[in-house]
Amino acid sequence: MVKPHSMLIIAVTVLSIALAPGMATAQTSPPDASANGSTSKAQRKEARKQARAQRNAELKKLEKNGYNPAAGNDPNYPNDIQNAERKAATPGGASQ
Repeated sequence: MVKPHSMLIIAVTVLSIALAPGMATAQTSPPDASANGSTSKAQRKEARKQARAQRNAELKKLEKNGYNPAAGNDPNYPNDIQNAERKAATPGGASQ
């Protein structure tokens, strides 16, 4: 069972990854979406899969640079994720 504070940590982590400067990219609709904004179920599913893959790749990059999302009640949060973001953003930091 997931504890309530764990859900909060997960939500904050997801938000910080999505809003991290230099880490987040703009979400766009699939290239073959029609002009009126309607997309097929398959296109929406593919867009979700791509977004999930991107988030997972960003999280792995942060983990390679020292961030541990499983730390629970980490007294160094948010400093540890900010340090990992800085390391990931520098050219000498861990890369894909």
